[in-house]
Amino acid sequence: MTSGLVLYHRVADPASASIRRLIVERGLKSRIDFQNVDTDGAEAFAGHGGRAVPALWDGRRMHEGESAVRLVLDAMMPA
Repeated sequence: MTSGLVLYHRVADPASASIRRLIVERGLKSRIDFQNVDTDGAEAFAGHGGRAVPALWDGRRMHEGESAVRLVLDAMMPA
């Protein structure tokens, strides 16, 4: 079961690949659902007002762009 966090990404996008790798390296994959905006995640991404990938939906807000997503992921890590 996921926590409601969704990473919207594109397979061929370098920034998306970097964020996917970071999520896996930090052991956060079980908490974040990956949705490809070119396939299974297209409708939900658009429905949340998404425009740029990578983007992380936190249940209330869409964090768009690699830097914004990294900030959220950094905040998820213990100090």
